[in-house]
Amino acid sequence: MNVKNILLTGAAGKIGRAVLPELSKAGYSVRALEYTDGLKVDRLPNVEVVTGDLRDPSTAKRLIADMDVVIHMANVKENKELFLDANIKGTFYLLDACKEAGNVKQFIQAGSDARAGIYYYPQPIPIDENHRHSGYPGYYPLSKVLEEVMCEQYQIMYQTPITILRFSWVHDEDDILAHVTLEEPCLGVPVWRDWAVTPEQKAYFKEGKNGVACLVHADGSAGKRHIVSIKDVVKSIMLAIGNPTAIGEAFNVSGPSPFAYDAMANYVAEKLNLPVVRFEVSEFNDFCIEMSKSRSVLGFTPEYDIFRIVDDALAFRAAGKTRSACLYPG
Repeated sequence: MNVKNILLTGAAGKIGRAVLPELSKAGYSVRALEYTDGLKVDRLPNVEVVTGDLRDPSTAKRLIADMDVVIHMANVKENKELFLDANIKGTFYLLDACKEAGNVKQFIQAGSDARAGIYYYPQPIPIDENHRHSGYPGYYPLSKVLEEVMCEQYQIMYQTPITILRFSWVHDEDDILAHVTLEEPCLGVPVWRDWAVTPEQKAYFKEGKNGVACLVHADGSAGKRHIVSIKDVVKSIMLAIGNPTAIGEAFNVSGPSPFAYDAMANYVAEKLNLPVVRFEVSEFNDFCIEMSKSRSVLGFTPEYDIFRIVDDALAFRAAGKTRSACLYPG
């Protein structure tokens, strides 16, 4: 598939800002959408920045012109007032513009493992691409399910060339440290403060002491989950672009393997010289993302396990860097 011109929505978001330089370096001509009221998109060679709002149907028509591939990353998270207009209508307007224009060879939709419920429901077997849509409660999972259903139906009804990449929780910069340590910004779930029940646990938050959280179940075993590095996410996108075997398919995008919270917590605690604090979390189910289809069809080989993700986060902090601005942290 010959690909020259690429539209990237959500170009200033966590994934967009990471993939945009790679698209530029690869020689693609990129049209990057900069949300009117959002963060600014980096100005790079081969990149045309267009300001607009996907809630306006005319924006999609303007963006789609002359594009070979659409990479749709724009999304709002857990916003009851915006998600229907921005996520659902925005995706619909793009899909419909692709149908009307007839020039788009591939529509790459940013999916999420949230559509499968991950930790919220018991997951007795690895979550593969055939796992039914069963998002956990929230506007973001609902949005990801509805976006996928629209893509699937446009593929069936109008032969729109769809590729869906279902990203696990994407980690960049020092996200993993922001999640696992007890100091702010306390990224993601579980929110450790909510599970502090013993005097020792509560003291960490009352006295502002830092520590490293270890999620455990009622039987004392460590919780297990599957996440992905931003570097592996970018790799998966680059592999999907123009790949004819990816048309009409959905792919899981996660790390090489799940991690256990005790192994991660002990590693981080040693690196930061902090105590490990165990939290029993009843509302968490272990889960694993099945990656065999992505490996065999896309040729995607994720490289960043939990220890490499932690090492990158430590290096980020050691370099004195500050976290990037983000409209929808996560």
